[in-house]
Amino acid sequence: MFAFIIRRIIQAVVVMMVISLVGFSIKSKIGDPVRDLVGERVTPEERAQIADKMGLNDPFLIQYTRFVKQALKGDLGRSFIYNKPALEVIVRHAPATLELLIGTALIIIFVSLPLGIQSALQPRSLLSRFTMSFSTLGVSMPVFLTAILLIYLFAVNLQILPSYGRGETVDLFGNGYWKTGFLTHDGRMHLILPCLSLSSIMLPLFIRLIRSEMMEVLETEYIKYAWAKGLSPARIWMVHAFKNTLLPVITVFGVQMGITFAFTILTELVFQWQGMGFIFLEAVERSDISLLIAYLVVVAGVFVLVNTVVDIIYGFINPTIRIAGTR
Repeated sequence: MFAFIIRRIIQAVVVMMVISLVGFSIKSKIGDPVRDLVGERVTPEERAQIADKMGLNDPFLIQYTRFVKQALKGDLGRSFIYNKPALEVIVRHAPATLELLIGTALIIIFVSLPLGIQSALQPRSLLSRFTMSFSTLGVSMPVFLTAILLIYLFAVNLQILPSYGRGETVDLFGNGYWKTGFLTHDGRMHLILPCLSLSSIMLPLFIRLIRSEMMEVLETEYIKYAWAKGLSPARIWMVHAFKNTLLPVITVFGVQMGITFAFTILTELVFQWQGMGFIFLEAVERSDISLLIAYLVVVAGVFVLVNTVVDIIYGFINPTIRIAGTR
């Protein structure tokens, strides 16, 4: 198992190096650090001198090596919009996005598992048919349209939920870096609609995935043998069948949550949620290249980290994966 974990970590490092190379290439070809630093009110000679002092005339490999060394120290450039280090801006806005993802993950887990299992055990029931029809509708609707529909229904018509913003937050550690809305009633109320909107992307997928995997497992020989032994239905369904259903679900969950992390951009825009996606759009609008690259690296890092952790968890659950990886 130790060798399996080491291999996954090495793969993650290689992927991050490739991503950093892509990010630096974008920054070197599109961005103009001299313009961001001094603006347009300097002569071309002065701009050339500043570029030379900053090492912008060095060969590409030397500049990239310098970029990697600075990135390892947490320096991904300086945002000219906020006049702060880009990574600091990302870190201050990351809790809002992470809380959105946590709320979305909880909805997906606690809704898709019972509905998916029930749809597999009783595929002809009225609830199962309604669930499958509703999941088809959820897959067909884009997230921003779902968000607007929820705002119109619950915030405008019924007026029972807030339509935008994070609401009242609490400084969790007293340093201003993690302000959470989970600890206040107003903050939790503001989380409901964005989390529902974001979960609408993945919830139908997981309901259908759990249903199909569960139905497939229920037809296997060892399940038939369990019935022949006279085991209780609850033990067969939840211990024997459900455990093996989870293997592909865990893998897909890790990948899809990484994708959902990127989809927060639209959700944050609609709900004016001051998270990473919101500042990314602001950076695009105002051409803040350093902030864009910092966002790219951080999102890619989270995606790689999640997938690495999921692979390791999958290796613990299914030993055959570890064995196959050693060959």
